[in-house]
Amino acid sequence: MIPVTASIAIHEDEITLHFIRAGGPGGQKVNKVSTAVQLRFDAKRSPNLPEDVRTRLIRLAGRKITEDGILIIEAKRFRLQERNRQDALDRLIRLIRRAVERPKPRVKTRLSGAAKKRRRAAKKHRSRIKALRRPVVAND
Repeated sequence: MIPVTASIAIHEDEITLHFIRAGGPGGQKVNKVSTAVQLRFDAKRSPNLPEDVRTRLIRLAGRKITEDGILIIEAKRFRLQERNRQDALDRLIRLIRRAVERPKPRVKTRLSGAAKKRRRAAKKHRSRIKALRRPVVAND
């Protein structure tokens, strides 16, 4: 089990790791060794995630999640496969921890009467400035 929070842990069987070739620096070795890691986690069907955390995780993941609800994280920052594997797991855990945090509910506020008065005065002032720009029409 991979601990995420005090109440949430993910089983290793829920995560699949594919090792792929990574572009970038590395010389001739880069075409022979698969050091990049592609982590796949089925967020939609994970039994260890509470429903509210699951919906926030899917929203937070954005383009990293497929239509089937599978979260894909690619890690290719490091030249070592083991470090990329750990980086992918750390990123998954960070994303789930962000999804655990409940957003603060927005509290509606009302403008004060003085603020409304200032706004109307500013609009009237701006209107007068624009009126002065208009051409003067002579009344005969």
